[in-house]
Amino acid sequence: MSFKVRKATVKDVDRMMELIRELAVFEKQPDAVTVSIFEFMDAGFGENPVWGAFVGEINGYIVGLSLYYVRYSTWKGRRLYLEDLIVAEEMRGNGYGKQLLDHTIQYAKDKKYSGMMWQVLDWNEPAIHFYEKYKASFDGEWVNVSLNFPDYD
Repeated sequence: MSFKVRKATVKDVDRMMELIRELAVFEKQPDAVTVSIFEFMDAGFGENPVWGAFVGEINGYIVGLSLYYVRYSTWKGRRLYLEDLIVAEEMRGNGYGKQLLDHTIQYAKDKKYSGMMWQVLDWNEPAIHFYEKYKASFDGEWVNVSLNFPDYD
C-alpha cells in the first residue's frame, strides 16, 4: 500500500466532497456543508478557480486532501491559506496527514509565499498536537468573523 500525493483534478470532486462532509460530521456540524457540487467544481476547476488542492491516494483511492487558496496580507504579502486538511477517519494515524501537509508547505515555499495560515478548533486536541510538531504558532487574540449571504439579492 503506497501513499501518493498529487494535484487534484476535476475527476476527484465527488470523493473530495465525501471527505468534506465527513469532516463536517467530525466537527459536529453535519448540516453545515451547503455548497453544491457544481459550485465546488466551478470554484476549483472553472474559468476562474479560487482554490487548489492536493489529494492523497492509496492504489488510486483518495483517502485525504489538502485544500488551499492564496490570501494577501498587507503586512506579510502572499500567504497560503489552508482551508482544510482531511484524512478519512479510518486512515488517520498512518502519517498521511503529515505527507499532505508537508507537500502543501513545500508548494507554498516553491511559490515564494511568506507563510501559511489555517484554523483549528480549540477542542481538536489531536490536530493541535499535530500542528505543534511543526512549531506552528497559535493566536489567541483574533476572533473569527463571517458574513453570510444566503440570498444573492
